[in-house]
Amino acid sequence: MKLLDNYILKKFLTTFVFVVIILIAVICVIDFVEKNDDFIQNNLSARTVIFDYYVNMIPHYINMLSPITVFIATVFVTAKLASHTEIVAILSSGVSFKRMLVPYVIGSVIIGIFIFFFSSYVIPNANKTRVAFEIKYVKNPYTYEGRNVHFRIGPETFAYLESYNNHANVGYKFTLETIKKQELVRKLSSESIRWDSTKQKWHIDAYTLRTFNGDKETVTTGGPVDTTLNMLPKDFASTYRLRETLTMAELNDVIKEKELRGATDIAEYMTEKYERYSYPFAITVLTIIGVILSSRKVRGGVGFQIALGFILAFVFIIFVMMSRSLAQVGGIPPMLAAWIPLAVFSIIGVVLYKTVPR
Repeated sequence: MKLLDNYILKKFLTTFVFVVIILIAVICVIDFVEKNDDFIQNNLSARTVIFDYYVNMIPHYINMLSPITVFIATVFVTAKLASHTEIVAILSSGVSFKRMLVPYVIGSVIIGIFIFFFSSYVIPNANKTRVAFEIKYVKNPYTYEGRNVHFRIGPETFAYLESYNNHANVGYKFTLETIKKQELVRKLSSESIRWDSTKQKWHIDAYTLRTFNGDKETVTTGGPVDTTLNMLPKDFASTYRLRETLTMAELNDVIKEKELRGATDIAEYMTEKYERYSYPFAITVLTIIGVILSSRKVRGGVGFQIALGFILAFVFIIFVMMSRSLAQVGGIPPMLAAWIPLAVFSIIGVVLYKTVPR
């Protein structure tokens, strides 16, 4: 079987690469047509557009479309083998259908491992440049619109801002509270707080400090003063595609920080983390389903089977997007959201496997 394994594995991997190149080329053309006016308006050179944007965009789409590209490659290769009666010959020689799946599984595992490390370390760094490019040249200037913002910046310390101007890096109606055992023991209030980029500290012109000791309250005033807080201007900056720019280590740090602060958008980042773990397994499941669906020789060629591959792969992507949206609004836990599409398609795969003639 070694010769046959190498034969199928080589066809599978080369077809996968070919499908990736074709889809990425189509996406780049569509994206260029859509954004060409922005490139011209900002007087960007071809070198800047290609190396700062498209070179860094391609890894992102390779990862995002990996379920589709793997599924299409599997269907195409297997349907071709079936149309040439090669699968009938393989099974007739005494090789079981399960054994025939081995080179496909090996290929999907190779792709899955590649995708996991790619999405955990390479793609986030590429996305940093790509997203920065989009924010600067494609998106409208970002303005922070949050109101009555609360931060937990320490185990017993809470910060509050009525509003924040991210262009001037100034926060208004600032308070800093220390709460111990559900009792307010200290409260600092100021009309504004400003970030000093030179000192890398927050500057307060004048403040009022209230200290509580039982029923006794002590009020003092002071200022100006510079202080360091577990709060930075980046906390008020654009979060446009931020989760895509984080390596696995950075993503874990952000999740810990948001857990400490009790942030409402933590589910978005937790879902991203679990999806990076589930994608490699999804690639293997989709590969097996692709083999099952396209292993029969059908009249009219492989067109229908390839079309079916496209449809099922897109259904999987829709499942992923729906689960992610439900997790972000608190409908389901992030871990469950990341694994639901895989679980559903695993069940589909088991049912389909039972129907395969052996």
